[in-house]
Amino acid sequence: MQRLTLAGRLIITAIVLVAAYFGVRYFLGDKMLKPDPATATTTEITTPGSTPTAADGSPISTTTTAAAPTTFTYAAPAPVNGKLKGVVELGASGFNSFIVRIDEQKNWKLEKAEFGTSLAIENMASDNDIRTGLKAYIAKMLDFGVPGRDIQFVVSSGALKAEGTQKIIKALKGLGYVVNTVTPEREGQLALRSVLPRDYADKSFVVDIGSGNTKISWLENGTPKALETYGAKYFQNGTDDAAVAADVKAKAGQVPAGLRKTCFIIGGIPYELAKQTRKGDERYTVLNAADAYKLDNAKSKAGQNIYRSVQEATGCQQFVFDWDANFTIGFLLSK
Repeated sequence: MQRLTLAGRLIITAIVLVAAYFGVRYFLGDKMLKPDPATATTTEITTPGSTPTAADGSPISTTTTAAAPTTFTYAAPAPVNGKLKGVVELGASGFNSFIVRIDEQKNWKLEKAEFGTSLAIENMASDNDIRTGLKAYIAKMLDFGVPGRDIQFVVSSGALKAEGTQKIIKALKGLGYVVNTVTPEREGQLALRSVLPRDYADKSFVVDIGSGNTKISWLENGTPKALETYGAKYFQNGTDDAAVAADVKAKAGQVPAGLRKTCFIIGGIPYELAKQTRKGDERYTVLNAADAYKLDNAKSKAGQNIYRSVQEATGCQQFVFDWDANFTIGFLLSK
């Protein structure tokens, strides 16, 4: 070996190594090239249309829960040559008013909204207080340009359960206005009409968490379906959280599986949650999971329990709050 040149030595060494490699492979086969399945670590790379495989080439089963999008970019169609209409809602927590522009195709845009409170529901306001408050709402709408004949009054199904509501209905009739009342089922259907975009009708459902009750609605073969469960003021009656959760889950569990991709959600408690993450003046805000919120009052915690129960029952990963929609706007759209 000492008489060989350096190049010759390298060539001989290479020949020996190649021979050793093929010799070992001849006796051991491909086992040396494959890791032990018991100790192997598999790195999964998934491409569109491909099936993940393990180290030995066999397919593996994976269950992936996609993270919910944090933005919702849908833009509702704007009305063309729309007319102004107004509606005052008497809800279980007070008066709310909405002025919207609606065209012949029922496209609409919210022009103005006001949210208030009233002691009338708790039967703590006098007849004169009620009349004064109602006149103020009506005057603002007239000043905005809404014709008097196009101002509607709607009493929510939750408010109908309160003793003080009859005072307000009487005061409105005394002013010459027609007062419209709705059942919980009808209210859920009207919320659906206001909130659910046409492009999402076959893959989404709607939840309206009110103070007096919660409505869960969806379209089934083109027919609106709506169910009623507890509202966020259930704690005032001493109702147990677990009992409420069970009822909400039983109702939400009836939403067809194919409609659980997105939930459009409205109501007082979702409004409070959406305020924490709204970006600018966006119409749609994607809510965080229910348990991500730290709430400090009884009503909010009750609403959180309802929201959590809907999440758990449906498995829905995207809850979208609509800042403009309200079931009373659905009432205007039905006229």
